[in-house]
Amino acid sequence: MDPQIPESFNHRTEQLSTGRTYHFVDQLPEDYDPKRTPTLLLVHGFPDLWYGWRFQIGPWVRRGCRVIAPDMLGYGGSSKPVDAAEYSTKKLCADLAALLDLLAIKRVVLIGHDWGAFTAGRFALWHPSRLLALVIMSVPYSPPSREYIPVEEVARRAPNLGYQVYFASPKSNLEILAYLKKFLRLTYGTPTSKGKYFQLGSLENLLLKAPDKAYPSVLNDKELQYYYSELSKGMFGPLNYYRTAKFRHDEELAYGLHAQLPADLPVLFLWGTKDATATPFVIAKSRKFIPRYQDVALEGRGHWLMVEAKDEITETIANWLQHLTSSGKPERLEKL
Repeated sequence: MDPQIPESFNHRTEQLSTGRTYHFVDQLPEDYDPKRTPTLLLVHGFPDLWYGWRFQIGPWVRRGCRVIAPDMLGYGGSSKPVDAAEYSTKKLCADLAALLDLLAIKRVVLIGHDWGAFTAGRFALWHPSRLLALVIMSVPYSPPSREYIPVEEVARRAPNLGYQVYFASPKSNLEILAYLKKFLRLTYGTPTSKGKYFQLGSLENLLLKAPDKAYPSVLNDKELQYYYSELSKGMFGPLNYYRTAKFRHDEELAYGLHAQLPADLPVLFLWGTKDATATPFVIAKSRKFIPRYQDVALEGRGHWLMVEAKDEITETIANWLQHLTSSGKPERLEKL
């Protein structure tokens, strides 16, 4: 498992009971025991891949865990439906549950970053019995709301999320694809280089009108090329996540989904203090809905924690899980 050699990982592609096909990496430890080995399910965000976890997979496997990292719907080798309604978090969570069923895994530690953090939080609501513990990174938990808030209003209330208006627009599909290399350098920029990225209209202007240059990136050239090769298959799938707000709201309201995460579910939130998408106000608000909450702020780090703080992330999560199992706390952790 060499982080710089994607093919050195164990790749699988399977059709799920939901009808969708998922590509995923599935790594087993040397002493794997299906009854005793804990499983970590890693869920990436936008615009990422299973590859976003390349620095964590090996160390966690060597610590005795089975690690599963899928390309989420719309990405890489997984199905890419055109209809945005197919990307609602209820359907994504059904896919993840179906993946666990396929692999005969009852419960997992679920770890999500960015959109994966949002999806992981919803998985804890839609499928609470499948979780041992939950780790969310960079995007704080936000509970289901009885009020539908369009993305334009979200951007008005939280200007740091203004870029989402562009992502939600259909025109972004081809525009981002046409300038994909520039878009990846901008998006995977260092914390200090992304100042003009977030405000409404700023990203669109940078992408389409600003002169191209060597924007500082947290990725090296080889890593950027891998992302380019995978995401050049099409951007409509990844961008569809930003077009699901109404579908998600209607599904959650119809079901009466709870706002509070399960009372016995251990939750760890990790964020970088230089990440513009993780604001103190939203972080403080999210705590009200998480009975068993812990958090770790990574000073000076930005959004791409698995790369910027790869060793800290690997060790912090592993040590947190070890502490949970050694503290003799709830039944959820009896198989960790």
